[in-house]
Amino acid sequence: MELHNQASDTTPMTDPTTASAPPPPPFGRTLCAMITPFTATGALDLDGAQELADHLVTRGCDGLVLSGTTGESPTTTDAEKSALVAAVRQAVGSRAAVVAGVGTPDTRHTAELAREAEQAGADGLLVVAPYYSRPPQDAVEEHFRTVADATGLPVMVYDIPARTGVRIEPDTLLRLAGHPRIVAVKDCSYDFLAAQKVLARTGLAYYAGCDEHNLALYAVGGAGCVSTVANVAPAHIRAVLDAFDAGETARAARLQQRATPLIEAMMAGGLPGTVTAKALLTAQSLPAGPVRPPLRPAGPETTESLTAAYAHLSA
Repeated sequence: MELHNQASDTTPMTDPTTASAPPPPPFGRTLCAMITPFTATGALDLDGAQELADHLVTRGCDGLVLSGTTGESPTTTDAEKSALVAAVRQAVGSRAAVVAGVGTPDTRHTAELAREAEQAGADGLLVVAPYYSRPPQDAVEEHFRTVADATGLPVMVYDIPARTGVRIEPDTLLRLAGHPRIVAVKDCSYDFLAAQKVLARTGLAYYAGCDEHNLALYAVGGAGCVSTVANVAPAHIRAVLDAFDAGETARAARLQQRATPLIEAMMAGGLPGTVTAKALLTAQSLPAGPVRPPLRPAGPETTESLTAAYAHLSA
């Protein structure tokens, strides 16, 4: 009995060296989940926001995400959110994408915030899963579709079940990928298999929302990152992705590993990234200000350990 090579009876696989280049990421590649600066009395500091935004873009960020988790969105008003978008848009011009966080547990309110962000000059919307109510997946899907239909802006879906109590299931994302304005995912699911499944079957741009996953997700086809650590180390976070793009994968790994102590100190030390980022920005004499209650500022010992981790990265 004659044996045949199975490959000879099938369509040849595409040569990866000749495959067309993927489309450019919709919101840039190195995005910072920017803190929201406040004055010493807790008021919104628009001058500080403009200074920080310019600093971050000058040092390598090509996108800024405002009023997300790190931006203290639960404790800023609708008017403050719109004013922040307008101020940052003015500061960075066309040098970086401005993505506005508009997610709330109320679909109508989220759609209103989306329209206000569009009017204020945002390039895109970050929409978190509707939290607290714990809706089923068909309701989660309808929430995102309704918000995406409210404006002409592209949408980044934000999957962070540890905070929302609501997972955006992979099958839901597969369906949402068919909406013309739902173009990206900020992935904080800690489900790497699910992320790869959706990446393989859709055109959604996947952004790592957890800094420890920045390189890993990028290496399997992710679009980039939405980084909290980029508030204090924007050039280094970008350098990891730059090295990978240059084919210097071992160097990219070394750079990611070098950032790990700072990532751990900022993101896994028991305090929210907002608190740790503001502590380090203040130590660097950059705009930050206090956090709003119920958050509390980092204490002296925590700030000292954060500063040591940053010094190790900068050495």
